[in-house]
Amino acid sequence: MSADCTTDFDDWLVASFATSGAFTVLIVLVETGETSVGLLRSSYLHVIGDETRWPEMVRLFAASRAAWNGAAFFRADRTGLVDGATARRRLGALTQHLERDRSLLGEAEFFNAEGLRLKIEEIRRS
Repeated sequence: MSADCTTDFDDWLVASFATSGAFTVLIVLVETGETSVGLLRSSYLHVIGDETRWPEMVRLFAASRAAWNGAAFFRADRTGLVDGATARRRLGALTQHLERDRSLLGEAEFFNAEGLRLKIEEIRRS
Protein backbone atom coordinates (compact mmCIF):
# COMPACT_ATOMS: atom_id res chain seq x y z
CA MET A 1 0.00 0.00 0.00
CA SER A 2 1.00 3.60 -0.49
CA ALA A 3 2.80 5.36 2.34
CA ASP A 4 0.01 7.95 2.52
CA CYS A 5 -2.64 5.34 3.36
CA THR A 6 -3.50 5.89 6.99
CA THR A 7 -6.90 4.22 7.38
CA ASP A 8 -8.43 0.89 6.47
CA PHE A 9 -10.59 2.77 3.96
CA ASP A 10 -7.49 4.20 2.26
CA ASP A 11 -5.95 0.73 2.04
CA TRP A 12 -9.18 -0.73 0.63
CA LEU A 13 -9.58 1.99 -1.99
CA VAL A 14 -5.99 1.72 -3.23
CA ALA A 15 -6.13 -2.09 -3.35
CA SER A 16 -9.54 -2.11 -5.08
CA PHE A 17 -8.43 0.36 -7.72
CA ALA A 18 -5.20 -1.54 -8.31
CA THR A 19 -7.16 -4.76 -8.84
CA SER A 20 -9.99 -3.53 -11.05
CA GLY A 21 -9.33 0.01 -12.21
CA ALA A 22 -12.18 2.52 -12.18
CA PHE A 23 -15.41 1.41 -10.50
CA THR A 24 -18.68 2.75 -9.14
CA VAL A 25 -19.46 2.36 -5.46
CA LEU A 26 -22.82 2.67 -3.70
CA ILE A 27 -22.52 4.33 -0.29
CA VAL A 28 -24.91 4.04 2.64
CA LEU A 29 -24.36 6.15 5.74
CA VAL A 30 -25.66 4.58 8.93
CA GLU A 31 -25.97 5.20 12.62
CA THR A 32 -24.87 2.18 14.58
CA GLY A 33 -26.02 1.54 18.10
CA GLU A 34 -25.08 -1.30 20.40
CA THR A 35 -27.77 -3.55 18.92
CA SER A 36 -29.14 -1.55 15.99
CA VAL A 37 -28.23 -0.02 12.65
CA GLY A 38 -30.25 2.86 11.25
CA LEU A 39 -30.07 3.81 7.58
CA LEU A 40 -29.53 7.55 7.15
CA ARG A 41 -28.43 8.64 3.67
CA SER A 42 -27.17 7.04 0.48
CA SER A 43 -25.34 8.04 -2.66
CA TYR A 44 -22.95 6.70 -5.26
CA LEU A 45 -19.46 7.64 -6.36
CA HIS A 46 -17.46 6.91 -9.49
CA VAL A 47 -13.94 6.00 -8.36
CA ILE A 48 -11.59 6.93 -11.21
CA GLY A 49 -8.33 6.99 -9.27
CA ASP A 50 -6.85 5.94 -5.95
CA GLU A 51 -6.01 9.39 -4.59
CA THR A 52 -9.12 9.91 -2.44
CA ARG A 53 -8.47 9.52 1.27
CA TRP A 54 -10.78 9.17 4.23
CA PRO A 55 -10.72 12.85 5.30
CA GLU A 56 -12.04 13.80 1.84
CA MET A 57 -14.86 11.25 2.16
CA VAL A 58 -15.76 12.63 5.59
CA ARG A 59 -16.00 16.14 4.08
CA LEU A 60 -18.32 14.79 1.37
CA PHE A 61 -20.45 13.01 3.98
CA ALA A 62 -20.72 16.23 6.02
CA ALA A 63 -22.88 17.68 3.24
CA SER A 64 -25.53 15.08 4.12
CA ARG A 65 -25.99 16.69 7.55
CA ALA A 66 -26.60 13.20 8.93
CA ALA A 67 -25.32 12.11 12.34
CA TRP A 68 -23.57 9.04 10.91
CA ASN A 69 -20.96 6.82 12.52
CA GLY A 70 -20.65 4.15 9.85
CA ALA A 71 -20.38 4.03 6.07
CA ALA A 72 -21.05 0.95 3.95
CA PHE A 73 -19.56 0.72 0.45
CA PHE A 74 -20.97 -1.71 -2.11
CA ARG A 75 -19.57 -2.19 -5.60
CA ALA A 76 -22.28 -1.20 -8.10
CA ASP A 77 -20.97 -3.75 -10.61
CA ARG A 78 -18.21 -6.34 -10.70
CA THR A 79 -16.95 -5.09 -14.04
CA GLY A 80 -16.18 -1.51 -13.01
CA LEU A 81 -17.96 1.74 -13.80
CA VAL A 82 -21.68 2.03 -14.46
CA ASP A 83 -23.49 5.09 -15.77
CA GLY A 84 -25.33 7.43 -13.42
CA ALA A 85 -28.80 6.09 -14.24
CA THR A 86 -27.70 2.53 -13.53
CA ALA A 87 -26.00 3.59 -10.28
CA ARG A 88 -29.16 5.40 -9.10
CA ARG A 89 -31.35 2.40 -9.95
CA ARG A 90 -29.03 -0.03 -8.16
CA LEU A 91 -28.75 2.30 -5.17
CA GLY A 92 -32.55 2.45 -4.92
CA ALA A 93 -32.79 -1.34 -5.04
CA LEU A 94 -30.02 -1.69 -2.46
CA THR A 95 -31.63 0.68 0.01
CA GLN A 96 -34.98 -1.11 -0.37
CA HIS A 97 -33.28 -4.44 0.38
CA LEU A 98 -31.43 -2.92 3.35
CA GLU A 99 -34.69 -1.59 4.78
CA ARG A 100 -35.92 -5.18 4.97
CA ASP A 101 -32.65 -6.93 5.80
CA ARG A 102 -29.81 -5.11 7.59
CA SER A 103 -27.70 -8.28 7.45
CA LEU A 104 -26.82 -7.28 3.87
CA LEU A 105 -24.46 -4.74 5.43
CA GLY A 106 -22.20 -7.72 6.12
CA GLU A 107 -21.51 -7.87 2.37
CA ALA A 108 -20.26 -4.28 2.28
CA GLU A 109 -16.89 -2.75 2.88
CA PHE A 110 -17.92 -1.14 6.16
CA PHE A 111 -16.02 1.63 7.98
CA ASN A 112 -16.52 3.70 11.12
CA ALA A 113 -16.21 7.50 11.30
CA GLU A 114 -12.42 7.19 11.64
CA GLY A 115 -12.13 5.10 8.46
CA LEU A 116 -11.44 1.86 10.32
CA ARG A 117 -13.02 -1.37 9.14
CA LEU A 118 -16.17 -2.51 10.95
CA LYS A 119 -17.97 -5.81 10.87
CA ILE A 120 -21.70 -6.13 11.41
CA GLU A 121 -22.81 -9.35 13.04
CA GLU A 122 -26.33 -10.52 13.61
CA ILE A 123 -27.40 -10.80 17.23
CA ARG A 124 -28.77 -14.24 17.91
CA ARG A 125 -31.44 -14.21 20.57
CA SER A 126 -32.19 -17.38 22.46
